Amino acid sequence: MGQIKASTLKEQLPSFSIVLETENLANADLNSLSESLTSLFNQDLSPIFANEILMIDSGDVPPKKLEQLLEKYPWIKVCQASLGTGYYKAKMLGANLATGDIVVYCDSDCIYETNWLRNILIPFTQSDQIQVVAGETTTRGKGPYGTAMALTYIFPQYSRQKTLKRTSQYFLNNVAFRREFLLQYPIPTELPLYRGNCLIHAHTLHSYGYTIWRQPQARATHAPPSGLSHFFWRFLLIGHDYYWQKRLLAKYQQKYYDSLSGFLGKLRVFWDRISKMFTNQPSHIIYFPLAIPIVITSVALIFVGYIITLFESRYLLTVYNQILGEFEAIPGQ
Repeated sequence: MGQIKASTLKEQLPSFSIVLETENLANADLNSLSESLTSLFNQDLSPIFANEILMIDSGDVPPKKLEQLLEKYPWIKVCQASLGTGYYKAKMLGANLATGDIVVYCDSDCIYETNWLRNILIPFTQSDQIQVVAGETTTRGKGPYGTAMALTYIFPQYSRQKTLKRTSQYFLNNVAFRREFLLQYPIPTELPLYRGNCLIHAHTLHSYGYTIWRQPQARATHAPPSGLSHFFWRFLLIGHDYYWQKRLLAKYQQKYYDSLSGFLGKLRVFWDRISKMFTNQPSHIIYFPLAIPIVITSVALIFVGYIITLFESRYLLTVYNQILGEFEAIPGQ
């Protein structure tokens, strides 16, 4: 998209702000941040058209590295948050500081396709009733490990659809909200979850009668767990979050619905991932046999994390925060 065309599109779009945080880098590769910012810089709708690009820094990027990034990307505005500020608090802090009509969320360990920003914003011009637009995020990776993560990590495969669809959930690394709507119905931050607050938030919005729209052409890839320690803890905490999500949704008297519920539902999700994975990237077929031990280990860690949390509901998250040196209070403690 040329600069003139981009300028014309900007005039048709509502004002917007972009928010990302550094909390995800507490246990990830710092190079991911540079790759993420490069993908934003390369958008066919330039990020300079945003009211601001806010980076909520909770001390997870070394000062020298941060200084280098700001020299390369001077359009970023760094907002310092207190050490140990959690992921969801950082995101909501960004919403409170933003001035655009639309708050666009991205993550410091995601890479965005060049038309991502344009595609996630355009639906808001179609109706004032559209309040939330979610893009599609999938896991990137190569070789046996990449194949295993495509099967077992959080993010599904791309749907390959072309038009807006109603959806049951969103990922906070690839979603846009009307700012006033989000401030009226904020993402809960005081939950005993590591990740997954957005699932609870999505259920709450649905219970109020609001629709979340999925834009399949706003696509991103998310880094898989990096290193053995990150892999070990991330899958344990998926089990922790699964326990708490079920409990919280039951507490709110909301139905834990569709493909997320029960063994048969999980099996459907698994087979859906396999079919789409081989369609989207046929090279996974080559690595699939070698990926099976990693898949089994991943699933076993999720199960162990669930069982530990069943008996000691806050143990895993408490220990993990201590390991990272993040001592933000866990609700209920």
